[in-house]
Amino acid sequence: MTDPKAIQPSELDQLPDRDPEETAEWQASLDAVTKAAGPHRAAYLMRRTLERAEGAGIALPKLLETDYVNSIPTADEPAVDGDEALEQRITAWNRWNAAAMVTRGSKHGVGGHIATFASAAWLYETGFNHFFRGKEGDGSGDQLYIQGHASPGIYARAFLDGRLGEEQLDNFRREAGGNGLPSYPHPRRLPWLWEFPTVSMGLGPISAIYQARFNRYLTSRGIKDLTNSHVWAFLGDGEMDEPESTTALTLASREGLDNLTFVINCNLQRLDGPVRANFKIVQELEAQFRGAGWNVVKSLWGTAWDELFQLDTDGALVRRLREVPDAQVQTYQTRDAAYIREDFFGKDPQLAEMAKLLSDDKILECFHYSRGGHESRKVYAAYRAALAHKGAPTVILAQTVKGHTLGTGFASKNANHQMKKLSVDEFKDMRDLLGLPIKDSDFVDGVVPYGHPGADSPEVRYLQERRAALGGPAPARRVHPVAPLPAPAEKAFTSFDKGSGSQNVATTMAFVRLVKDLVRDKETGKRWVPIVPDEARTFGMESLFPSLGIYSPKGQTYEPVDRDQLMYYKEAKNGQILNEGITEAGSMADFIAASTSYATHGETMIPFYIFYSMFGWQRTADQMWQLGDQLGRGFLVGATAGRTTLTGEGLQHADGHSPAIAATNPASLTYDPAFAYEVAAIVKDGLRRMYGEAAPGEDPNVFYYLTVYNEPMPQPAKPSAAGVDEGIVKGLYRFNTAESAGLAPAANAPRIQLLGSGTAIHWALKAQKLLAEEWGVSADVWSATSWTELRRDAMEADAALLRGEERIPYVRQALQGAEGPVLAVSDYMRQVPDQIAQWVEQDWSSLGADGFGLSDTREAARRHFGVDAESIVVAALAQLAGRGEVKATAVKEARERYGL
Repeated sequence: MTDPKAIQPSELDQLPDRDPEETAEWQASLDAVTKAAGPHRAAYLMRRTLERAEGAGIALPKLLETDYVNSIPTADEPAVDGDEALEQRITAWNRWNAAAMVTRGSKHGVGGHIATFASAAWLYETGFNHFFRGKEGDGSGDQLYIQGHASPGIYARAFLDGRLGEEQLDNFRREAGGNGLPSYPHPRRLPWLWEFPTVSMGLGPISAIYQARFNRYLTSRGIKDLTNSHVWAFLGDGEMDEPESTTALTLASREGLDNLTFVINCNLQRLDGPVRANFKIVQELEAQFRGAGWNVVKSLWGTAWDELFQLDTDGALVRRLREVPDAQVQTYQTRDAAYIREDFFGKDPQLAEMAKLLSDDKILECFHYSRGGHESRKVYAAYRAALAHKGAPTVILAQTVKGHTLGTGFASKNANHQMKKLSVDEFKDMRDLLGLPIKDSDFVDGVVPYGHPGADSPEVRYLQERRAALGGPAPARRVHPVAPLPAPAEKAFTSFDKGSGSQNVATTMAFVRLVKDLVRDKETGKRWVPIVPDEARTFGMESLFPSLGIYSPKGQTYEPVDRDQLMYYKEAKNGQILNEGITEAGSMADFIAASTSYATHGETMIPFYIFYSMFGWQRTADQMWQLGDQLGRGFLVGATAGRTTLTGEGLQHADGHSPAIAATNPASLTYDPAFAYEVAAIVKDGLRRMYGEAAPGEDPNVFYYLTVYNEPMPQPAKPSAAGVDEGIVKGLYRFNTAESAGLAPAANAPRIQLLGSGTAIHWALKAQKLLAEEWGVSADVWSATSWTELRRDAMEADAALLRGEERIPYVRQALQGAEGPVLAVSDYMRQVPDQIAQWVEQDWSSLGADGFGLSDTREAARRHFGVDAESIVVAALAQLAGRGEVKATAVKEARERYGL
């Protein structure tokens, strides 16, 4: 056997070597360079050769990292198209007012962040002056995802151009009075300014990617041409640790989203200290984004470094920059020239010689101040390069100093994220550094003044002229006057009213059937956006594949394996379905983009996102809060819902709590329908409220969460009693009585009210029969379609009473006069129905599936949790026995009879 150590790499290569002699010559040349000029020179030549190959389109693995220098050499930087001196003054005013706002607010204890915008000011100002398109021009303008901690700088700019006043700045983070400013970008709190909520951190990056993708989707489907819209996401280097920040990078490159630019502010600091203390975050991010297929532009060093790089004739400086860890770079920021000479330059003899040519002031200028993200020319060049690049998204890695211009007490200090104010003396030093005409006498009683050059000053005129040329103010949110969508044909909704007869139908299937009918509507059908995370077949949606198509920017470049089948897998450039693969986070980001298109693009879309209910709210509740903050509209559908309906899958799939989580979101209208006609009534009401004519006092900026089940059951006909539709929407109606169910109870029989939601109503109906036939008890069965809406209505009634208004909660009205105690049951934990207990006048009790799920049959799981029909009977008898209406022995007898 051949010794593996003797095998040369070329022998292991599966590609045949057509000219071994030429190959050997190339290898010998590399060996010769290494021997004569050293390994650094050899590595340099190899990198340059690979870069040339990549530029020529030769198919080679890409370099994942480049040198720790700017991607665009100084000589290649384009001239800034504008007045740089005026832009310097505008930025100075914005720096000042951002710091003043937070400092003045600190006396109220409301907090705020100063250092982030101080580092990122030029990243924003350059964009506002030259790149970010507003909404008053053609199309939708650009979409800006602002880093949340930089919000004071955005408010400061809005103050300079007259969109905000001093009173509002003084109410930063104090909104209760009605004239305040939210801490971060919150569209629900300041809807004329903010479009996209970007805190919690990590949600901005994934949302920006799917927004850029949704822009392409709208264009491809012919809804709106968004070719000229660009998505800009401003992120922090520490923020990139969040899994959502990088989870969709390959989607962006795979679909060629060159309408997207990430700008990552690499100030090397997160909340507690360095982002990568012993490593280099810029290099790590470069490798990550290059590996994912992105175009990477690095803007690391300011022009003060040009002299140093010119002196670096053998690459010693570049090598040293590459090896110094980030935490040490931060230390240089806070130390004197002597320390930097010794620790940075003194490690290499060639650098030590270079340092002799540099003054202390030059060294301090480079290491304390001069960064690529702090110079408009560097940032301008990077943005131009990003927009010019085609075929892939771009990430700009801009190195900055956190706390830049705020003084030595702030810059690069580990604690600067928690530092909320500057002293008067520190403000005066900042004023002198920025060259602002603010007098000492302007500091009245130690309060820092806001600064403004005047509404007719050259700075303000220039700012407003630049924005006018770019299409108006930014950021800005606009809700375009869009006519309400016409209601779909009534037939789609009433088709469920007669029930399913002998056919068993799951409510999941009922919802899918309803959607199939609605997407065929001539007026509104194209507005539907079906979103599914690779579970369409589970939910019976595969029939939509050939009729609607799955969106793909490439269309279908292959022949699908099931092409000869009726429901074949069809991808199309104008496909309507967004099938995202196994990513609930990506699907939610899709949903958010679609659900807010009415504001972002003036195009009303109707998204529905269907998912395993266990993997929705539990996994992506943070994004669902983001959805509410962004005023999104649409339908979330938790399928295969409940703790006991998904047989065999077990604990990890058994949802017993999603309605409880959903109830915490004020924008979520949470429903647990039992029957197909209820699903139809709820969807119909949602279309009316969100997309049609909302009733007075109704907020259309809500979304509906429906739980639907995979358990095929007979679907009854819709009761003919008055008020059923109202009850379905409000959350409760009487489905039947013992009499209407034909159970013929004896005169004066004990009576109980059974409230069930979702699939649990079937157990309640069986219990109703057992109670009548075996125990002589009459039971009425109620469908509780929304425990949460009943609770919210009751809370509003309580608030009205405190205002002196007479109002009775709907749940109390509905149950008024109902005889006997109430027993509520659902396929969720007891706290879901217990939400309404305090407003029910009758004696209350509940059953639920509390605890962890398990794998077994539905019947066994329900017996385990004590929610099956027999368990309901025992609980009902116990309630009645406690009231003296049945014998106490009946409870024990029932337990023994049913084996409980």
